[in-house]
Amino acid sequence: MLHAWRTYLLLLPLFFMTASIVAQDDEITFGAKLSKDRLGVNERLRVEFTMNKDGDNFNPPNFEGFKVVMGPSQSISSSWINGKRSFSKSYSYILVPTAQGSFKIGQATIEIDGKTYKTLPQSVTVTTAVDNPNAPRTADDVADENLHLVAEVSKVSPYLNEAVTVVYKLYVSPSISVTNYRPLDNPKYNNFWSQDIPVTKYNTQNSTYQGKPYRSVILKRVVLYPQKSGKLAIEPLSLEIFVDVPTNRRDFFGGRIYKQASKTVSAGRRTLNVKPLPVDGKPANFSGAVGDFDFKVSTSKTSLNASESLQATVEVAGKGNLKLFQLPEPELPSALEVYEPEFEEKVRTTLSGMEGKVANNYTIVPAFRGKYPIPGISFSYFNPKTGKYNTLNSGEITINVKEGPTDNATSSTGTVTNNSKFVVPTTEQFHFLKLKPNLTTISNNYFFGSRRFYLSLLLPLALIPLVILLFKRRKEREQDVEGNKVRRANRLARKYLSTAKKELGHKENFYVALERALHNYLKAKLKIETSEFSKEKIASLLKERKVDDDTINGFIELLKNCEMARYSPFSNVQMQNDYDKASDIINRIDKQV
Repeated sequence: MLHAWRTYLLLLPLFFMTASIVAQDDEITFGAKLSKDRLGVNERLRVEFTMNKDGDNFNPPNFEGFKVVMGPSQSISSSWINGKRSFSKSYSYILVPTAQGSFKIGQATIEIDGKTYKTLPQSVTVTTAVDNPNAPRTADDVADENLHLVAEVSKVSPYLNEAVTVVYKLYVSPSISVTNYRPLDNPKYNNFWSQDIPVTKYNTQNSTYQGKPYRSVILKRVVLYPQKSGKLAIEPLSLEIFVDVPTNRRDFFGGRIYKQASKTVSAGRRTLNVKPLPVDGKPANFSGAVGDFDFKVSTSKTSLNASESLQATVEVAGKGNLKLFQLPEPELPSALEVYEPEFEEKVRTTLSGMEGKVANNYTIVPAFRGKYPIPGISFSYFNPKTGKYNTLNSGEITINVKEGPTDNATSSTGTVTNNSKFVVPTTEQFHFLKLKPNLTTISNNYFFGSRRFYLSLLLPLALIPLVILLFKRRKEREQDVEGNKVRRANRLARKYLSTAKKELGHKENFYVALERALHNYLKAKLKIETSEFSKEKIASLLKERKVDDDTINGFIELLKNCEMARYSPFSNVQMQNDYDKASDIINRIDKQV
């Protein structure tokens, strides 16, 4: 009995030691480990979250102050050593700092056996960029050295409204290969009229960059027309490029193993020194045309009868800012009825700028016979190649109306009409009258006293109440000042937005037409030239005319939508909403100005 008690006392410490070991083996750990707690803004940070037992619902911190460039990468290891099981599971991230300063890697959480475990926050200090030539080169370092995005500008000192081409080229070293890319920040091109030229096929060609051989590919092309003078900045284009970088490792067959890396590249901010158009020699009728143009005025016919119609065309063709100026208007005699012109535009944008033609087609209907001279008109433009203004003149065109009534305001020798246009009547003034009518005798069924006679007599009396009602309605409508303003504004909106309405469903054509309609409306309403168009100038002018802030902001927002639509997806619903909003804003401005 005593021997058994001694044996129990000897085994008791061993029992407690074994229980302690088992308890230690069952202890769950979950922690965070950083590759360094102090790094330069150009370095990378590796964060690893490790646990000794498998769990669920892992939730990382938000990594404030850093950008995740890789991860999460998951790894699991399990082994048995001397009858003991060893388990480890980790989630790792590669981060790059977004700014200098002191930051904290927050708490990560995970659920193990129904309980939630958290890591402790870790502090990190980010300093200025550091030089570390002795550090081993990573895949990201190789990508940094062999990948460059460059914005090639055709002119750094253009004139106002002169075309400038920006081509974004990606230079890639032959030692790496690009797998994909995505835009991070598209430039807005403030203070420019811009037009994207889509790249339909990415052709790679051999070239040099900084004296070294590279492969280059064009990713984006855009044509800009500066809308104000001075120093104008072109915002940078930023892309995230995914590349395959070769490593020093080989696979089983001896082939080189590649590692994927992502690199953010930026074309850098470019500044243009935009020269104003010279004041000396500027013609009085200059409307903002910059380029090299031809000008002509033509008619579909020069000889016709009264009440027939003809087409008069005022056309400008050539290369330059064809969408950004107004065409001159012809001065026509008052005896010629002229309808609102129909605008025609056949313009295409190439790397050298806009080229094609724009025209106004006038429908003219003469009311009286005679000869009507249409005086010549002039068109002025600035040629940036010569640095001088040019003025083109059209010849006088005479419209000969052969048959029709004679204007009472004219005499046999010809008189001057109320707008000082000379009308010359022909000699045979009544030859269109029929002198030999086919007359027949009437029958015995006399009209007087017949049913038709009394019907004709009473019908005007029955129409008197209707005429009074229509007259009253017309008078009420004339006295409705506010309603007349609304109806006039609606007609004005339909006039300027008619082209845009036809292009609903075609994103690029619709927003080009909408932007032009908004600009033309402002030109007509505020009497300002294209060279003055900037969002700040528009807002200032509308504010001076006491337009409310909501209307101004809506107008500026529409202009921004027109710019963004060239490189952003816009639905048909959005286009319809923008069209309705443009009509509403034109109505509101017309009532307030």
